[in-house]
Amino acid sequence: MKILITGGSGFIAEYFHRDLSALGHDLVTIDLIDPTPNTPSANSTYIKGDIRDPKALDKAMVGVDMVVNLAAAHHDFGIEHDTYYSVNEQGSQQVCDAMDRAGIKQVVYYSTVATYGDAPPPHFETSPTKPNSPYGGSKLKGETVFNNWANQGDGRSALIIRPTVTFGVHNFANMYSLIRQIDSGKYARFGPGTNIKSLSYVENIVDATLFLAGLNEDKPNRDIEPFEIFNFIDKPDLTSTEISDHVSKCLGKKPALALPYTIGMLLGFPFDIIIKLTGKNLPISTSRVKKMFRSETKFEADKLLSVGYTPKVPLKDGIDRMTKWYMESGKKENAQWHQPPADAVMS
Repeated sequence: MKILITGGSGFIAEYFHRDLSALGHDLVTIDLIDPTPNTPSANSTYIKGDIRDPKALDKAMVGVDMVVNLAAAHHDFGIEHDTYYSVNEQGSQQVCDAMDRAGIKQVVYYSTVATYGDAPPPHFETSPTKPNSPYGGSKLKGETVFNNWANQGDGRSALIIRPTVTFGVHNFANMYSLIRQIDSGKYARFGPGTNIKSLSYVENIVDATLFLAGLNEDKPNRDIEPFEIFNFIDKPDLTSTEISDHVSKCLGKKPALALPYTIGMLLGFPFDIIIKLTGKNLPISTSRVKKMFRSETKFEADKLLSVGYTPKVPLKDGIDRMTKWYMESGKKENAQWHQPPADAVMS
């Protein structure tokens, strides 16, 4: 098959390039960011473009059989409210319109568990959604766009993946920050840390997506519906303490001492003021302390497991792999944060 990956220069796209190329598929990438040495593959074509630009999409979709839509506004800092909706909702509509012009019937859309927001647990695919952020809200709107597209029939198929926090080699987000803090000796644990923090290891989520889309040798035990939603979470879940303790073990360090939660909040308060005055994204704040050591982000993956998928890499092994990469080279690399422009970049 010939497969288009939107946002194809990003972190998760790297593993789609690797695995789809190994399976013999031809790839096309559309992204505003040039591919890194990790993302291009021998049988891929790169088109510089914005998913909000119909002309760029038409060029990218020539001869394509399937689209994997990874392009998104997703960072939780430094993006305006309307930009989330411009990329995640309106960009999704442009993708659907371009697929219709090109006669493409199959799409995978990466959404997020942030669509559940403040809805009470448990968080299954059939649970209520109540997003509490423009990221979660805009991704839910994007799901609606693909639902409406798929319901037009004529063989259309939309597979929606809702992952939780995703980590792995070459990722510089949450897990990288945790590893770096523990390695530097600046990490402190506040409170018992018994709150669940559901995680997704990148090699597993990509493998699961290929499984559900019928792109690898294994086939899911289900009748494929025109519109389907699957959570992705690696099980069993780990608590925040179990995660940090395992990272410490991988780094050859002792587990961090537990300090009272109130101390963490008091330490974070001055940084809240600095963040408000400067607009800088600092590594400590009261919201970060609360998010890490008090709030619980627990989601369920029963539906995925029920159709016969088994993750290939145990969750702790994924942490091992990322920590090893960090020690060998990752700690010397500079994180590159790419945020979409507020307005579409037109051809």
